[in-house]
Amino acid sequence: MNELEYKIHIDKIIERIEAARIKVSEHHIVKVVAVSKYNTAEDITKLYSIGQRAFGENRVQDLVAKQDALEELPLEWHYIGNLQRNKLNALIKAEPFLFQSLDSKELANALQRRLHDKETTMDCLLQINSAKEETKSGVYPEDAIELFSYIREHCPNINLKGVMSIGAHTDAQAVVKESFETTFKIYEQLDNVSICSMGMSGDFELAIECGSNMIRLGSVMFPKEL
Repeated sequence: MNELEYKIHIDKIIERIEAARIKVSEHHIVKVVAVSKYNTAEDITKLYSIGQRAFGENRVQDLVAKQDALEELPLEWHYIGNLQRNKLNALIKAEPFLFQSLDSKELANALQRRLHDKETTMDCLLQINSAKEETKSGVYPEDAIELFSYIREHCPNINLKGVMSIGAHTDAQAVVKESFETTFKIYEQLDNVSICSMGMSGDFELAIECGSNMIRLGSVMFPKEL
């Protein structure tokens, strides 16, 4: 895929996002985070050259390596993966624009202690396991508001900006839709939030129609023939 073909491919993705966005409202804004976890710094540069600025990584060591390799570019880095406690200091040092996968009280407390010690803060999203799938991280829907309130009250160095979830892992669109709707209903009940991060390459249009204003796209942004 040459440069022109790649731009046309990305333009088609943007058209799909626009069509889904307008179904919600002409005023509904959707941010795209390109998930670069399986891709090289060169791949990121190609996508940057046609306008993409926000990128997501799911391993701290990869985030740091790509930040270093691309430090001359004004990129916005998101951390979207599970976070092991022994990587807390490295993530804080990396200063991501947004940590999207804060998934438990224990992790919040550990992160708060480290942030306090380092006299800094971090913008985060609470990850919700809306489909209650054992293979996924995140707080269950019935516990989400309570945990959100706890973090707001007891973790002052964590700036909760909203919620994140992954759609149900099934081909049944009704079930996927229900998982997105569950997360969005929780988002609507929260005060002073601005981000509802839902939707990936296979379901982003449905996620947007259910209220998502941030989508995390991997394979569609980095096609194999790139």
